This record gives sequence, C-alpha cells and structure tokens, in this order.
Amino acid sequence: MKLTSTFTDFFQSEKAGGIILLFVTIVSLILANSQIQTEYIAFWNTELGHHSITHWINDGLMTIFFLLIGLELEREMYNGELSDIKNAVLPIFGALGGMIVPAGIFLVLNYGTHTQNGAGIPMATDIAFAIGVLSLLGNRIPASLKIFLTALAVIDDLGAILVIAIFYTQSIAFLNLFLAFLVMGILFILNRKKVHNIIPYLIGGVLMWYFMLNSGVHATITGVLLAFVIPFGDGGKETSSYRLQHFLHKPVAFIILPLFAIANTCIAITSDWHEGLSHENSIGIITGLVIGKPLGIYLFSLLAVSIGICKLPNDLKWKNILGAGMLGGIGFTMSIFITLLAFKNDGEEVINYSKIAILIASFLSGTFGFIWLKMNFRNSPKNRLKADKQV
Repeated sequence: MKLTSTFTDFFQSEKAGGIILLFVTIVSLILANSQIQTEYIAFWNTELGHHSITHWINDGLMTIFFLLIGLELEREMYNGELSDIKNAVLPIFGALGGMIVPAGIFLVLNYGTHTQNGAGIPMATDIAFAIGVLSLLGNRIPASLKIFLTALAVIDDLGAILVIAIFYTQSIAFLNLFLAFLVMGILFILNRKKVHNIIPYLIGGVLMWYFMLNSGVHATITGVLLAFVIPFGDGGKETSSYRLQHFLHKPVAFIILPLFAIANTCIAITSDWHEGLSHENSIGIITGLVIGKPLGIYLFSLLAVSIGICKLPNDLKWKNILGAGMLGGIGFTMSIFITLLAFKNDGEEVINYSKIAILIASFLSGTFGFIWLKMNFRNSPKNRLKADKQV
C-alpha cells in the first residue's frame, strides 16, 4: 500500500507535534506546581476582551485545528483512504466502536450522577499523540496500520465534533446560527462558481466563527464547516484546499496544539489529588480510554470483517488492530477539550480531576500500545523492508 505525499506530510507533522505536546505538557505541569504557581496559573486566566487567554485559545485558535481536521477529512474522502468505501469501512467501524463502547462504559459508571455529562470524554483520540507514539516504532510498522490509525483518529475527531455540536450546546441564538449558515451558503456559492482565491473564504470563515460563537453552538465547529466549502478541485498542489492544508500543518502542530496543551494542563496538583481517582467520573474516564477504546475498536472492526463488508489488510493481524486500539485510548487534547465543555458549570475541581484522569489514561494507553506493537513487530524484517519501500 503506497503512502501519498499529502498523507506523509500529515503523518510527519503529527509525529513531531506529538513529541512537542509531551514536552510542553510536562513543562506546564512543572510550572503549575512550582514557586511561580500563582503567577503562572493567573497568566492563563488573564482577561483579554472579556475572555481569558485560555478561552481565546480554546474557542479561537482551536477552530484552526478543526479546520485542518476538516481539510484532511475532505481529502481522505475524495482522494485518500476513505475514497474507496471498501477501504473506508474498516476504520469507520473501528472509530464507531471506539466511541460507543467507551461512552457506554462511562455512562454505566456515572448514570444518574452530576458527572454523566462527561460521557463524550473517553470517546476522543488525540491524533498527534497517537501518531507520535506509533512513529517511535519506526519503519517496522506497515503503512496499512499507519493509515488505519490515522483514518480512525480523523473519523474519531469528527465524531467528537458532532458530540460537541449536539450534546454540549445548552441554548441556541437562532438568529446568529442562521447568519453563520447564511455566510456558509454564500461561500458554497463561491465554490460552485469556481472562485479559487482563498481570501474570501477566510474572511467568510471569520464571520462564520463570530456568529457561531454568539449562537450557543461551540465556535470550533466553524472550522470543519469552512473546510467543506473551500474549493477542493482535483486535490492537486495548486488547489486552494491543498495549499491551505499544507500551510496549516506546521502552525497547528507546533503552535496551536502546544498552546492548548500548555494552557489546559497548568493544573495545581494538591496532596489529595489521588482521592479524585476514586470518583465515578475518573474511573469512567480511565476505564473508557484504557479498556473501552481498544475493546470497541477491536470488536467493531472484527464485526465489519466477519459480516463481509470489508477485509483486514494482508499485512496486518488482529493483534495489530488491538495495538492500534490501545493507541486510540490516548485522548489528551480532544478529551480535555470535551471536559471543558461538559463540566464548565461544575467547578474547577471536577475539571482538574478529569484532566488528571485523562493524563493518566493517555499515558497508560500510549505505554501499553507501544509495548504491545513493539512485541508484535519485533521480528518482522518483511514488514521493515516493505515499509522502507513504501515511505
């Protein structure tokens, strides 16, 4: 299976981005628990235009991250792994299982409590971290597993976006929502009229974001919606979609996601932090990500192959899919993002306990996945040779 140059660029940027995310997270946790703890945490809560710096990152800059996810999803649907329904079914089913099973486990443990709204937290996969861990295994990993995990994580993020839009919207200002979709409609007309200049789409995207921000629907949804009205054409290097996607890779991987990680992991860890791990919420998050994710991805992928609607790639075994499922349990960015929405009215303590549970679960998932896959591909010279030729 041959890797496209666009996929390789995306994979490489996410690989490096995952390593940077790990570094800045550690630094942020150290600073938040150092002698400058008060000043450091206060900085991220500094008000700018009636919103904190953290809020502008979460509602503003993260929209650009979702724009990149939308562009990548669009490319996968038109020219990539998801363009062939037979190839797309396996990661689609895997992603569905990786959302349904963890959410189900969380709800079983939290139903009827004030934290049941957090069911979306263990549904998410952090693309950058998951790919970053996979890349540590080098060329011993077949291209088909890289594609499966990446496609699964992109679909997973789309699912998380839908969850945000449907379940974490408390009230809607319909006029602003109408205006956001009106702007989107105008951009769609420009698309159909074959207007390829990117400037009108970016200006329209800012207007969409403003109206969406004031509509009650989370503003980051704008990023995905905007991606699908930007001209894709034949997907070549001269198209607006390709140029924008290529331009956004590095800023998202090296600036936006690290800023999000820094701002949202400045957690003051108290001496009784471990007590939060006994709460149903924390248990649901950790169990959902560490156990529910690989279990759901594995079982739903197995179901899809068993009923004959797709097949397992020739160079993969079911234990490889299980390993990819373990890496899917690295929730981090998206899980923290959903935590902020789910518990924004429940106080800082619940949010911090949830973040700690996410960090622990993501660490365990990444470690288990890495060890499992390393053991599986330890003596696979054929895979190493095949990967060398493909990359």
